[in-house]
Amino acid sequence: MSVKKMILDVDTGVDDAMAIAYAIADPAVELIGILSSYGNIEADRAADNALKLLHLLHEDDVPVFLGETDPVDHKYQRIDINAQIHGENGIGDVELEEVTRPVENEDGVDFLIESAKKYGKDLTVVATGPMTNLAAAIEKDHDAMKMIGDITIMGGALTVPGNVTPCAEANIEQDPVAANELFTSDLTVTMVGLDVTYRTLLTKKETKLWRETGSEAGIKMADIVDYYIDVYADIYPELGGCSLHDPLAVGVAIDPTFVTLLHMNMKVTTEHDAYYARTIGDKARLNDPTTNVRVAVDVDKERYLEVFMNLFLELFNKLK
Repeated sequence: MSVKKMILDVDTGVDDAMAIAYAIADPAVELIGILSSYGNIEADRAADNALKLLHLLHEDDVPVFLGETDPVDHKYQRIDINAQIHGENGIGDVELEEVTRPVENEDGVDFLIESAKKYGKDLTVVATGPMTNLAAAIEKDHDAMKMIGDITIMGGALTVPGNVTPCAEANIEQDPVAANELFTSDLTVTMVGLDVTYRTLLTKKETKLWRETGSEAGIKMADIVDYYIDVYADIYPELGGCSLHDPLAVGVAIDPTFVTLLHMNMKVTTEHDAYYARTIGDKARLNDPTTNVRVAVDVDKERYLEVFMNLFLELFNKLK
Protein backbone atom coordinates (compact mmCIF):
# COMPACT_ATOMS: atom_id res chain seq x y z
CA MET A 1 0.00 0.00 0.00
CA SER A 2 1.41 3.37 -1.01
CA VAL A 3 1.25 6.03 1.69
CA LYS A 4 0.28 9.59 0.79
CA LYS A 5 2.16 12.46 2.38
CA MET A 6 -0.60 14.89 3.30
CA ILE A 7 -0.93 18.48 4.46
CA LEU A 8 -4.27 19.60 5.90
CA ASP A 9 -5.21 23.27 5.47
CA VAL A 10 -7.91 23.78 8.12
CA ASP A 11 -10.00 26.43 9.89
CA THR A 12 -10.41 24.05 12.79
CA GLY A 13 -14.11 23.75 13.48
CA VAL A 14 -16.00 20.54 14.25
CA ASP A 15 -15.82 18.94 10.81
CA ASP A 16 -12.16 19.95 10.47
CA ALA A 17 -11.58 18.07 13.75
CA MET A 18 -13.04 14.97 12.11
CA ALA A 19 -10.88 15.58 9.04
CA ILE A 20 -7.77 15.62 11.22
CA ALA A 21 -8.86 12.41 12.94
CA TYR A 22 -9.56 10.76 9.58
CA ALA A 23 -6.09 11.61 8.25
CA ILE A 24 -4.50 10.23 11.41
CA ALA A 25 -6.65 7.10 11.41
CA ASP A 26 -6.08 6.07 7.80
CA PRO A 27 -2.88 4.02 7.40
CA ALA A 28 -2.70 5.24 3.78
CA VAL A 29 -1.79 8.73 5.07
CA GLU A 30 1.34 10.25 6.54
CA LEU A 31 0.21 13.59 7.93
CA ILE A 32 3.31 15.78 7.56
CA GLY A 33 1.78 19.04 8.74
CA ILE A 34 -1.29 21.11 9.45
CA LEU A 35 -1.70 24.62 8.08
CA SER A 36 -4.25 26.80 9.85
CA SER A 37 -6.61 29.29 8.28
CA TYR A 38 -9.42 31.58 9.38
CA GLY A 39 -13.07 30.80 8.67
CA ASN A 40 -14.99 28.86 11.30
CA ILE A 41 -12.76 30.70 13.77
CA GLU A 42 -9.72 32.98 13.71
CA ALA A 43 -6.55 31.45 12.25
CA ASP A 44 -4.59 31.53 15.52
CA ARG A 45 -7.42 29.84 17.41
CA ALA A 46 -7.75 27.31 14.59
CA ALA A 47 -4.05 26.49 15.03
CA ASP A 48 -4.52 26.13 18.79
CA ASN A 49 -7.48 23.79 18.24
CA ALA A 50 -5.36 21.70 15.86
CA LEU A 51 -2.59 21.39 18.46
CA LYS A 52 -5.10 20.28 21.11
CA LEU A 53 -6.71 17.73 18.79
CA LEU A 54 -3.34 16.29 17.82
CA HIS A 55 -2.52 15.92 21.51
CA LEU A 56 -5.86 14.22 22.15
CA LEU A 57 -5.10 11.79 19.32
CA HIS A 58 -1.51 11.14 20.53
CA GLU A 59 0.05 12.79 17.46
CA ASP A 60 2.14 15.55 19.02
CA ASP A 61 4.88 15.12 16.42
CA VAL A 62 2.76 16.60 13.61
CA PRO A 63 3.78 20.27 13.17
CA VAL A 64 1.16 23.03 13.00
CA PHE A 65 1.77 26.21 11.00
CA LEU A 66 -0.09 29.51 10.96
CA GLY A 67 -1.35 30.46 7.53
CA GLU A 68 -3.01 33.58 6.18
CA THR A 69 -5.18 35.36 8.72
CA ASP A 70 -7.34 37.44 6.34
CA PRO A 71 -8.92 37.07 2.90
CA VAL A 72 -7.19 38.56 -0.14
CA ASP A 73 -9.28 41.72 -0.41
CA HIS A 74 -10.84 42.33 3.02
CA LYS A 75 -10.43 41.70 6.73
CA TYR A 76 -11.74 38.53 8.31
CA GLN A 77 -14.67 38.92 10.68
CA ARG A 78 -16.23 35.91 12.33
CA ILE A 79 -19.96 35.75 11.71
CA ASP A 80 -22.56 34.67 14.27
CA ILE A 81 -23.57 31.54 12.36
CA ASN A 82 -20.02 30.14 12.71
CA ALA A 83 -20.17 30.44 16.50
CA GLN A 84 -23.61 28.85 16.45
CA ILE A 85 -22.60 25.89 14.30
CA HIS A 86 -19.14 25.22 15.72
CA GLY A 87 -19.40 26.69 19.23
CA GLU A 88 -17.62 29.72 20.57
CA ASN A 89 -14.29 27.87 20.73
CA GLY A 90 -14.74 26.24 17.30
CA ILE A 91 -14.93 22.66 18.57
CA GLY A 92 -18.41 22.43 20.03
CA ASP A 93 -17.46 24.30 23.22
CA VAL A 94 -15.74 21.12 24.43
CA GLU A 95 -12.69 21.84 26.54
CA LEU A 96 -9.57 19.94 25.53
CA GLU A 97 -6.33 19.72 27.46
CA GLU A 98 -4.09 22.75 27.00
CA VAL A 99 -0.82 22.05 25.24
CA THR A 100 2.54 23.70 25.75
CA ARG A 101 3.78 22.91 22.24
CA PRO A 102 3.75 26.10 20.16
CA VAL A 103 2.82 26.70 16.55
CA GLU A 104 5.90 26.44 14.29
CA ASN A 105 7.86 29.63 13.64
CA GLU A 106 7.94 29.07 9.89
CA ASP A 107 5.25 30.77 7.81
CA GLY A 108 2.58 28.29 6.75
CA VAL A 109 2.59 29.30 3.09
CA ASP A 110 6.37 28.84 2.98
CA PHE A 111 5.99 25.40 4.53
CA LEU A 112 3.48 24.51 1.83
CA ILE A 113 5.80 25.66 -0.95
CA GLU A 114 8.82 23.87 0.53
CA SER A 115 6.81 20.67 0.89
CA ALA A 116 5.70 20.93 -2.74
CA LYS A 117 9.33 21.18 -3.83
CA LYS A 118 10.41 18.35 -1.54
CA TYR A 119 7.69 15.80 -2.26
CA GLY A 120 6.26 16.86 -5.64
CA LYS A 121 3.69 14.44 -7.01
CA ASP A 122 3.86 12.42 -3.77
CA LEU A 123 2.24 15.30 -1.86
CA THR A 124 -1.50 15.60 -1.28
CA VAL A 125 -2.98 18.84 0.04
CA VAL A 126 -6.51 18.90 1.45
CA ALA A 127 -7.97 22.36 2.12
CA THR A 128 -11.08 22.43 4.28
CA GLY A 129 -11.19 26.19 4.91
CA PRO A 130 -10.92 29.20 2.60
CA MET A 131 -8.54 28.94 -0.36
CA THR A 132 -6.37 31.87 0.78
CA ASN A 133 -3.28 29.84 1.67
CA LEU A 134 -3.37 28.03 -1.67
CA ALA A 135 -3.78 31.28 -3.62
CA ALA A 136 -0.94 32.92 -1.68
CA ALA A 137 1.33 29.96 -2.41
CA ILE A 138 0.43 30.01 -6.12
CA GLU A 139 1.26 33.71 -6.32
CA LYS A 140 4.53 33.23 -4.43
CA ASP A 141 5.81 30.15 -6.30
CA HIS A 142 3.53 28.90 -9.03
CA ASP A 143 6.06 26.40 -10.35
CA ALA A 144 6.39 24.72 -6.96
CA MET A 145 2.62 24.45 -6.54
CA LYS A 146 2.37 22.83 -9.99
CA MET A 147 4.49 19.97 -8.64
CA ILE A 148 1.85 18.88 -6.10
CA GLY A 149 0.28 15.53 -6.93
CA ASP A 150 -3.21 16.25 -5.63
CA ILE A 151 -5.12 19.24 -4.30
CA THR A 152 -8.56 18.44 -2.91
CA ILE A 153 -10.79 21.11 -1.42
CA MET A 154 -13.97 21.09 0.60
CA GLY A 155 -15.91 23.96 -0.84
CA GLY A 156 -18.41 25.13 -3.39
CA ALA A 157 -21.83 24.09 -4.58
CA LEU A 158 -22.57 23.37 -8.22
CA THR A 159 -25.89 21.47 -8.26
CA VAL A 160 -27.35 22.48 -4.87
CA PRO A 161 -27.88 25.82 -3.07
CA GLY A 162 -25.15 27.33 -0.93
CA ASN A 163 -25.20 27.30 2.85
CA VAL A 164 -24.56 31.01 3.51
CA THR A 165 -26.53 32.43 0.56
CA PRO A 166 -28.60 30.70 -2.13
CA CYS A 167 -25.44 30.69 -4.28
CA ALA A 168 -22.50 30.59 -1.91
CA GLU A 169 -20.87 27.87 0.20
CA ALA A 170 -19.09 29.05 3.35
CA ASN A 171 -15.44 28.28 2.52
CA ILE A 172 -15.71 29.92 -0.90
CA GLU A 173 -17.68 32.87 0.47
CA GLN A 174 -14.92 33.62 2.98
CA ASP A 175 -12.53 34.45 0.12
CA PRO A 176 -14.02 34.26 -3.38
CA VAL A 177 -11.02 36.04 -4.90
CA ALA A 178 -8.62 33.37 -3.65
CA ALA A 179 -10.95 30.57 -4.71
CA ASN A 180 -11.25 32.07 -8.18
CA GLU A 181 -7.44 32.30 -8.44
CA LEU A 182 -7.24 28.60 -7.64
CA PHE A 183 -10.07 27.51 -9.95
CA THR A 184 -8.84 29.54 -12.93
CA SER A 185 -5.20 28.49 -12.47
CA ASP A 186 -3.61 25.58 -14.33
CA LEU A 187 -3.44 23.48 -11.15
CA THR A 188 -5.64 20.38 -11.04
CA VAL A 189 -8.19 20.61 -8.22
CA THR A 190 -10.83 18.20 -6.91
CA MET A 191 -13.86 20.05 -5.54
CA VAL A 192 -15.77 18.20 -2.83
CA GLY A 193 -18.70 20.52 -2.25
CA LEU A 194 -22.16 20.57 -0.79
CA ASP A 195 -23.34 18.49 -3.76
CA VAL A 196 -21.92 15.43 -1.99
CA THR A 197 -21.30 16.46 1.61
CA TYR A 198 -24.98 17.17 2.23
CA ARG A 199 -25.64 13.50 1.44
CA THR A 200 -22.95 12.10 3.73
CA LEU A 201 -24.36 12.19 7.24
CA LEU A 202 -23.48 11.15 10.78
CA THR A 203 -25.92 10.63 13.66
CA LYS A 204 -25.69 9.99 17.39
CA LYS A 205 -25.96 6.26 16.66
CA GLU A 206 -22.41 6.48 15.34
CA THR A 207 -21.00 8.79 18.00
CA LYS A 208 -22.45 6.47 20.66
CA LEU A 209 -20.12 3.78 19.33
CA TRP A 210 -17.18 6.16 19.77
CA ARG A 211 -18.15 6.66 23.42
CA GLU A 212 -18.39 2.93 23.95
CA THR A 213 -14.67 2.53 23.15
CA GLY A 214 -14.05 4.08 26.57
CA SER A 215 -11.12 6.12 25.26
CA GLU A 216 -10.74 9.78 26.08
CA ALA A 217 -10.36 10.50 22.37
CA GLY A 218 -13.57 8.68 21.49
CA ILE A 219 -15.54 10.37 24.27
CA LYS A 220 -14.23 13.87 23.53
CA MET A 221 -14.76 13.52 19.78
CA ALA A 222 -18.31 12.31 20.46
CA ASP A 223 -18.90 15.36 22.67
CA ILE A 224 -17.60 17.67 19.92
CA VAL A 225 -19.64 16.07 17.14
CA ASP A 226 -22.83 15.66 19.19
CA TYR A 227 -22.84 19.45 19.59
CA TYR A 228 -22.70 19.70 15.80
CA ILE A 229 -25.46 17.10 15.34
CA ASP A 230 -27.73 19.05 17.72
CA VAL A 231 -27.15 22.26 15.76
CA TYR A 232 -27.92 20.48 12.50
CA ALA A 233 -31.17 19.19 14.01
CA ASP A 234 -32.18 22.81 14.60
CA ILE A 235 -30.91 24.36 11.35
CA TYR A 236 -31.23 21.50 8.84
CA PRO A 237 -33.84 19.12 10.30
CA GLU A 238 -34.55 17.75 6.82
CA LEU A 239 -31.08 16.17 6.61
CA GLY A 240 -31.39 13.80 9.57
CA GLY A 241 -27.81 14.16 10.81
CA CYS A 242 -24.70 16.31 10.49
CA SER A 243 -22.85 16.57 7.21
CA LEU A 244 -19.35 15.12 7.01
CA HIS A 245 -18.06 18.02 4.93
CA ASP A 246 -14.34 18.09 5.70
CA PRO A 247 -13.69 14.41 6.44
CA LEU A 248 -15.31 13.50 3.13
CA ALA A 249 -12.73 15.68 1.35
CA VAL A 250 -9.95 13.77 3.12
CA GLY A 251 -11.58 10.48 2.17
CA VAL A 252 -11.85 11.49 -1.49
CA ALA A 253 -8.20 12.62 -1.54
CA ILE A 254 -7.25 9.11 -0.41
CA ASP A 255 -9.81 7.22 -2.50
CA PRO A 256 -11.45 9.19 -5.34
CA THR A 257 -13.76 6.27 -6.12
CA PHE A 258 -15.98 7.38 -3.23
CA VAL A 259 -17.40 10.01 -5.60
CA THR A 260 -18.44 10.54 -9.21
CA LEU A 261 -16.42 13.36 -10.75
CA LEU A 262 -17.44 15.83 -13.45
CA HIS A 263 -14.43 17.27 -15.28
CA MET A 264 -14.84 20.95 -16.16
CA ASN A 265 -13.37 24.43 -15.98
CA MET A 266 -14.74 26.48 -13.12
CA LYS A 267 -14.71 30.04 -11.88
CA VAL A 268 -15.95 31.88 -8.80
CA THR A 269 -18.07 35.02 -9.04
CA THR A 270 -16.25 37.83 -7.25
CA GLU A 271 -18.61 40.72 -8.02
CA HIS A 272 -20.55 41.91 -5.00
CA ASP A 273 -24.02 41.04 -6.23
CA ALA A 274 -26.59 38.27 -5.68
CA TYR A 275 -24.20 35.73 -7.22
CA TYR A 276 -21.22 36.61 -5.01
CA ALA A 277 -19.02 33.55 -4.31
CA ARG A 278 -20.92 31.29 -6.69
CA THR A 279 -18.93 28.30 -8.03
CA ILE A 280 -19.96 27.83 -11.67
CA GLY A 281 -18.67 26.66 -15.02
CA ASP A 282 -16.34 29.14 -16.76
CA LYS A 283 -18.02 30.09 -20.05
CA ALA A 284 -14.78 31.60 -21.35
CA ARG A 285 -13.15 28.15 -21.16
CA LEU A 286 -16.19 26.12 -22.16
CA ASN A 287 -14.58 24.74 -25.32
CA ASP A 288 -11.11 24.34 -23.87
CA PRO A 289 -10.21 20.64 -24.29
CA THR A 290 -8.13 20.81 -21.11
CA THR A 291 -10.03 20.95 -17.83
CA ASN A 292 -8.51 21.53 -14.39
CA VAL A 293 -11.36 21.05 -11.90
CA ARG A 294 -12.97 17.75 -11.04
CA VAL A 295 -16.30 18.35 -9.31
CA ALA A 296 -17.78 15.64 -7.10
CA VAL A 297 -21.46 15.35 -8.06
CA ASP A 298 -22.42 12.00 -6.50
CA VAL A 299 -21.13 9.93 -3.58
CA ASP A 300 -21.21 6.31 -2.46
CA LYS A 301 -22.32 7.43 0.98
CA GLU A 302 -22.87 3.96 2.45
CA ARG A 303 -19.39 2.74 1.56
CA TYR A 304 -17.80 5.99 2.70
CA LEU A 305 -19.56 5.92 6.09
CA GLU A 306 -18.53 2.30 6.62
CA VAL A 307 -14.88 3.14 5.96
CA PHE A 308 -15.14 6.31 8.07
CA MET A 309 -16.58 4.45 11.06
CA ASN A 310 -14.13 1.55 10.82
CA LEU A 311 -11.19 3.96 10.80
CA PHE A 312 -12.50 5.99 13.73
CA LEU A 313 -13.34 2.97 15.86
CA GLU A 314 -9.94 1.41 15.19
CA LEU A 315 -8.25 4.68 16.15
CA PHE A 316 -10.24 5.19 19.34
CA ASN A 317 -9.82 1.56 20.43
CA LYS A 318 -6.08 1.84 19.84
CA LEU A 319 -5.94 4.95 22.08
CA LYS A 320 -7.66 3.31 25.09
